[in-house]
Amino acid sequence: METAFLFSGQGSQYVGMTKDLLSGFPQASLMMQEACDIAGFPLDRICVDGPADLLKETRYTQPALFVHEAILWNLAKEFVNPIAFAGHSLGEYSALYASGVLSFRDACSLVILRGSIMFKAGEKQPGTMFAVIGLEDQKVEQLCQELSGKDGTIVAANYNSPGQIVLSGDAEYLRAQAPLFKSAGARMVTELQVSGAFHSSLMASASEELGKAIESTLFNKPDKPVYPNVHALPILDQNQLKHYLLQQLTSPVRWSQSIQNMYNAGIKHFCEIGPGKVLQGLVKRSITASDISIQGIDTSLDIKLVQGI
Repeated sequence: METAFLFSGQGSQYVGMTKDLLSGFPQASLMMQEACDIAGFPLDRICVDGPADLLKETRYTQPALFVHEAILWNLAKEFVNPIAFAGHSLGEYSALYASGVLSFRDACSLVILRGSIMFKAGEKQPGTMFAVIGLEDQKVEQLCQELSGKDGTIVAANYNSPGQIVLSGDAEYLRAQAPLFKSAGARMVTELQVSGAFHSSLMASASEELGKAIESTLFNKPDKPVYPNVHALPILDQNQLKHYLLQQLTSPVRWSQSIQNMYNAGIKHFCEIGPGKVLQGLVKRSITASDISIQGIDTSLDIKLVQGI
């Protein structure tokens, strides 16, 4: 079965994630301990016990998601044979780890830094994000172009699925202009609970610092193609993957395009690794054909269901 493995992004975390993995697999405990040592804070307790308000802070959310996904991949990989990898925003780091591009330690270090500086960037230059549902992508882009200027920034940050785009921009300006997208025909316009304007120029200060760390990190040739968020096409060259990861923080996540390109390449089975079912839902909305199948891996029980894919 030709399967693409997809790794979840920020927003899918929940208190209790990794609990069953840490109690059931010594390998999981070792990986979590290494992550805690790198981070300098008790990531294991934050994942398992929360509280939710702490776990949803970007500086903790991102390493929590990465370690959860890395553990799941390590437990599942002996049973599976994927032909491609992709990850949504933060999930791209998990995809690069799973494909052999980054070591666990290097990926973990980059993610911890990413979460920390994105949190600080959000405090320095307040931004927010809005989900726009039910409006054509072209119309959303047109409105963003018309509204962005000297008064503030509004850009399309996440192309999640056809008719579902996430906007990113200056907090107060975007909140004031958001009703215009509803007036233009959107079915729903909803503010997301995030700490900054991710995947926009407002992340430039974070991007510069993260870029230096990425540049100094060893990238290996991937075992199988990776579909980067920025490019949305399969890449097998580690230098290109590094280049696109450098751009990721200030560029849109072209997720629906990535999924559609995978399907056009013959991939009919998609497996999400990470908490929740967000990406499974986006695949369903991006590919309406009846010949696809979708599943997820979030807990130790799911590991038993992936043998042979």
